[in-house]
Amino acid sequence: MQKSEEGIDVIVRVLFLTAFIVIADQISKFMIKGLEVPSLGISLKGMQLGTSIPVIGEFLRITFIENPGMAFGIEVVDGKLFLTLFSIAASIGILLYLYVMRTEKILFRISLALILGGAIGNLIDRTFYGIIYGESALFHGKVVDFIDVDFFNIDLWGFALQRFWVFNIADASVSIGVLMMLLFHRSFVDQEEELAAVDPSAIASPDSTTESNTVQ
Repeated sequence: MQKSEEGIDVIVRVLFLTAFIVIADQISKFMIKGLEVPSLGISLKGMQLGTSIPVIGEFLRITFIENPGMAFGIEVVDGKLFLTLFSIAASIGILLYLYVMRTEKILFRISLALILGGAIGNLIDRTFYGIIYGESALFHGKVVDFIDVDFFNIDLWGFALQRFWVFNIADASVSIGVLMMLLFHRSFVDQEEELAAVDPSAIASPDSTTESNTVQ
C-alpha cells in the first residue's frame, strides 16, 4: 500500500507540469481568440482571424489562425470527430504510461508530462471550442494557433518552406517532450542496464522470487 501511495505521489508532482502547460496554453488561446463571459465579468476582445502582430520584426509574429487538423497545421485525417477521439485515447494512454514509468528518471517523466500537457491543451480546443464559440458541435472544434516564426528557406525535392508552421504552446510542449525523449533515450536505457548489472534480482518477476524462496 505504501509503495502504491508513493507512486501516485510521484505522478501527482509530475502532473503539476502538465497542469501548468494546459493552463498557459488555454489562457494564451483565449487571449488570441477572445472570450466573452458576462456572468463572470470576462471580456477579452481577441484578434481578427488571419491578422498578425509583429513581436520581433518579421522574425517573430503573433498570427491568429485556426487549425482543423493536427499539430503545426498538418491535416492527416478528414474527420474531426475521429481526430478528437484519437486524441482522447492518446491522452489516456500517455497518462497510464506515465504511471507505469513512475520509477524512471525524472527527465523521462518530465518528457511524458510535457507531451501529455500539449495533447490535453489541443484536445480542449477540438472538444469544446466549437460549443464555447457557437461555431460547431461538440468534438468538432478547431485548434487556435498563433506563434509565427521565420524560418530559413527550404526548397528541396519540391518541398518549399519559408516560414515555420504557425503553432501554439501545446504544440511546442509536445515537440519539446518528444525531443527530450530522443536526446536522453540512451541515458534511460543505460540506467536500466546498470540496475540489471548491479542487482539482477531487481528485475526478476514476483513469481520467480517467490519460487526461489520456496526452494530455499
